[in-house]
Amino acid sequence: MRHIQEQLTKSFYVLLSLPSTAMGFALSIQISALSWLLTTKYNLHIDEVGFVWAAGPLAGIFGQVIVGLISDKVWFWGGRRRPFILIGGALAAGMLLALPNIGIISGKLGISSLLVVAIAVALTLDLAINISFNPTRSIIADVTPEGNPRTKGYTWMQTISGFFGVLAYVIGATLGNYILIYIGVVLVFLFSIVPMFFIAEMRELKNAKEEAKSKTATEWGQLFKIYFAHGFSWIGIQTMFVFIIAFIQQKYFSGVTDQEVIGAHSGQIIAIAFAVLNTIGFILPAFVLEPLVEKIGRVKTHILCVAIMSLGYFGIVFLGSTPIILYVLMAVAGIGWAAVVSLPFAIMTEKIDQSRIGFFMGIFNLSVVLPQLLVSLFVGTIIKNAADKNIIFIISGVSLALSALFWMLVKEKRIAGTVKSPVLPSSH
Repeated sequence: MRHIQEQLTKSFYVLLSLPSTAMGFALSIQISALSWLLTTKYNLHIDEVGFVWAAGPLAGIFGQVIVGLISDKVWFWGGRRRPFILIGGALAAGMLLALPNIGIISGKLGISSLLVVAIAVALTLDLAINISFNPTRSIIADVTPEGNPRTKGYTWMQTISGFFGVLAYVIGATLGNYILIYIGVVLVFLFSIVPMFFIAEMRELKNAKEEAKSKTATEWGQLFKIYFAHGFSWIGIQTMFVFIIAFIQQKYFSGVTDQEVIGAHSGQIIAIAFAVLNTIGFILPAFVLEPLVEKIGRVKTHILCVAIMSLGYFGIVFLGSTPIILYVLMAVAGIGWAAVVSLPFAIMTEKIDQSRIGFFMGIFNLSVVLPQLLVSLFVGTIIKNAADKNIIFIISGVSLALSALFWMLVKEKRIAGTVKSPVLPSSH
């Protein structure tokens, strides 16, 4: 094991964050480019776009739970989480390459329905992301002690991942989504593969097993409250991610008939809006949320951030008459985004049997993918039939407000931080 891992240095936290960053970058590309590609290049209707997005949550339901359960028990290629990160990263890079070539793939295979091919590509991409996302998050808990060092692991994960998420949207806004996709192919592959040869995993999670003997292994009641609260966050977030294109086209291009103009400029507005959201999302976790957690705790910090995100969404409903105002209010929403993608992992892992982190991380993912599935299958129809696309941010704002209320039911125990990593054997 390398010195940086033994001492839990900042460079180690950066290295530990890169595999998750790879999956986050792939997801950022999917968020930025998928709806845009399907509506402008392949001319799918907004409810059909929702069906394509439904493929991802379906993959997540099975992918993360099964991979999490298996990765807790197996050991090959020198690791527990490593094999799934390597496989998932390579597969995700391949599917990103397929995204702008759905029409070519459809023609080569002799399939007349672009929707069928789009669903197949989206399903495979999201399955690849889900194969890797669980292990990339679980490995952070595996190699960091419970308490402040683990919180630091997840906040640094979001800081590094969020920075590259912003980079994705900036590339999309300035160079175009096609360039973004091809850069993503390279970056996702390298960030998934290279770090896994420098992080040592434990062959057996001995510390976790010993710890489980001295306390209740899993607090199911608290876990279900976390799942429920987190699920409402994702109803609001996913509604915005998938359907903001409809809001932008109605709000800012209602009198424009040139579809090429609409496609180009709406894609740019989405990219800038998400870049702003993720800029706040990557700056806050390590530099603001982590110190705030030290003072008031993880749960109270999370409640505050989620409530602010709700206010940002309602602000868009009442004030978002121009792209500039949209960007400002997306910055407000970014405060909640910074918390949602970092703090719940640390909160959840303190309430489970540490030797089964992969399994519980997979179960935790259901509080993300089931809301995503709900949004894709049902919310799309509501939005399509609504004359006023403000309904998108009304649904989002209400969902985040309910999430903040449900998070108030979650109890937190304060754990003193430690400075040393668990003792890890060499991973041969």
